[in-house]
Amino acid sequence: MVTVLNHPLITHKLTQMRKIDTKTKDFKQNLDEIAGLMAYEVCRDLPLKPVHVTTPVAECDTFELLNDIVLIPILRAGLGLVNGINNLIPTAKVGFIGLYRDEKTLMPHEYFAKFPSNLKDAVNLVLDPMLATGGSANAAIEMVKQRGAKNIKLVCLVGAPEGVEAVQKAHPDVDIYLAALDKCLNEVGYIVPGLGDAGDRIFGTK
Repeated sequence: MVTVLNHPLITHKLTQMRKIDTKTKDFKQNLDEIAGLMAYEVCRDLPLKPVHVTTPVAECDTFELLNDIVLIPILRAGLGLVNGINNLIPTAKVGFIGLYRDEKTLMPHEYFAKFPSNLKDAVNLVLDPMLATGGSANAAIEMVKQRGAKNIKLVCLVGAPEGVEAVQKAHPDVDIYLAALDKCLNEVGYIVPGLGDAGDRIFGTK
């Protein structure tokens, strides 16, 4: 399933991020806010379990989340989505996965991975602002699956049709959530119209 979150606030904030003259501070602030808004929708179908609690007034039968939530940013740009989601879900644990692309084969390879121990029973959100070719997302999802994760959602800011198709083909069991689905990739693999290199714009490295 692919869900594009066509919400006015998300669209407005993403527009500010797309602008070439938006500075690092405003870029990061809008990204934090969009991540929080996206988390609300991404978590809409999370399973609940019944619990009995005591309020200051009475006994109460209610519900709480059944599963832990694990955030797994793909380094480095994926880090930009963590704070906004963590603000909404402060109990979420955070894992990390680092990938580099082989210059000859263009295949992604893992150079760093650190995860909490509960991937198997958790809802795992793989985070990457840009879903371009889908190569990094597919590799990260496969590496998370190899460590026992079963319930995986891919959360991205902007996606290209090529990347969406690649992930759907490789991992049809993974739901994809986007703030926007853009037109295409250009000849060097950038999303069009996109917003440039998300990692550089988040961390001010260019």
